[in-house]
Amino acid sequence: MRTHGLSAAALALLCAVAAAGCARQAPATRAAAAPGERRYPLAGEVLSADRARKVLVVRHNEIAGYMPAMTMEFAVSAGDAAVARPGERIRAELVVGKGGDARLESIWPDDKVSLDTIGAAARRLREDTFEKGRGAYREVGDTVPDFVLYDQDGRVVDSARFRGRQVMLNFIYSRCPVANMCPLSTSKMMEAQRLARKAGVPNIEFVSITLDPAHDTPGVLREYADQRGIDTGNFSFLTGPEPAIRDLLTQFGVIAQYKGDILDHTLATLLIDEKGRIAWRADGSQWQPSEFVEKMRR
Repeated sequence: MRTHGLSAAALALLCAVAAAGCARQAPATRAAAAPGERRYPLAGEVLSADRARKVLVVRHNEIAGYMPAMTMEFAVSAGDAAVARPGERIRAELVVGKGGDARLESIWPDDKVSLDTIGAAARRLREDTFEKGRGAYREVGDTVPDFVLYDQDGRVVDSARFRGRQVMLNFIYSRCPVANMCPLSTSKMMEAQRLARKAGVPNIEFVSITLDPAHDTPGVLREYADQRGIDTGNFSFLTGPEPAIRDLLTQFGVIAQYKGDILDHTLATLLIDEKGRIAWRADGSQWQPSEFVEKMRR
């Protein structure tokens, strides 16, 4: 476990989290099949999306061991139905229930341009983390690392788009059930967004990066934001390849360690200035939204 450069507050929080933890409801890899349930990888093209019915029509490739290539309707989550775009290539997991009902889970964009862009950025981030070694942790005053991830609508987001804007950034995951961890952090981010708007803070973006990219697909994050009524006009929820997320955790000094079905993690919330430098950092969840808004106004 890497702790070099972490503040005393972060280390103290880690000890507390190690005792309580954030229970996950499934392993970091794909979900375990329920009795009588079968799961198959699927790749195909979205032809249409019915948000009201939560159904996608997908022209899919052959599903080895189950069915030939064809066009079918599949039930999906509300978030996946909301982000689906006709003509989009996807990869997903086909889940066939005991009674033969079929649904899609773990839906990800699968177009070559996006995959190549995000893959190349992940490799550069990996090289940067490796080259910096024990000095990879970014202190206040340091420039944040470059990254490219997906947002809650499945769009590719390059961190370069935030240059010239202030960014308030944290790490959460959608299934965290501990009230004073991710749920509280998200509530405080929402309050900071409200206060910043009220104070007339210009050029501010809010960003939450998932700690659980195996589960938190764009559709999952879209549903997470929708259920909480979050204004995503300047609030992005980001996910992507697990190695890229791991490198960002290292460089931002966030500890996350899976222990069976338990995810032990620290919390960090950062304010990044218009030049991409860390201007302020708060570890844990005891910070106040008004503190960050005051820093934004300076």
